[in-house]
Amino acid sequence: MASGGDLTLMILGFLNQRPMHGYELKARLAELSGHLRPVSDGALYPAIARMEAKGLLERHEEEGAAAARRQVLTITAQGREELLRRLREPSELDISDQTRFFALLTFLSALEDPSLQAKVLRRRLDFLEAPTSFFYEGGRPMRAEDAPDVFRRGMLLIARATGAAERRWLEDTIAELSAV
Repeated sequence: MASGGDLTLMILGFLNQRPMHGYELKARLAELSGHLRPVSDGALYPAIARMEAKGLLERHEEEGAAAARRQVLTITAQGREELLRRLREPSELDISDQTRFFALLTFLSALEDPSLQAKVLRRRLDFLEAPTSFFYEGGRPMRAEDAPDVFRRGMLLIARATGAAERRWLEDTIAELSAV
């Protein structure tokens, strides 16, 4: 299930693009992260209610396609400011957790200043460049070549390749944003 922080970010991000009714919003959330972290009605609708109570979004009724009216959600000016704050100042978890970082990337274009976008990407790059591993030996990160188990070695090799590809993309994109 999506956690509170990234769920709020994703709701604000999608509503920043355009107003939506709850069912459509839930479908968009599922498209983005539902394969990894499904969002249940029991998480989504209370989150919407909390955000509405904080003045981050509002709802109004519209005619539905059938006879039933539907509730449409719209981001408020305060909600847009909260979205921009979360994009400018992502939490450490938003930077370190790949799924949360991808949610952040989905909406990073809402920050219109390329230098602010690059600053967020630099934080991710710094995180990826720090020595780390799924496994440690003697307090040091274990390298794939040193993993005695074929499956753990596989995890480490896949993570290395994925990390290298992401670092290249980050470096290229930061350079591109810095040239603007």
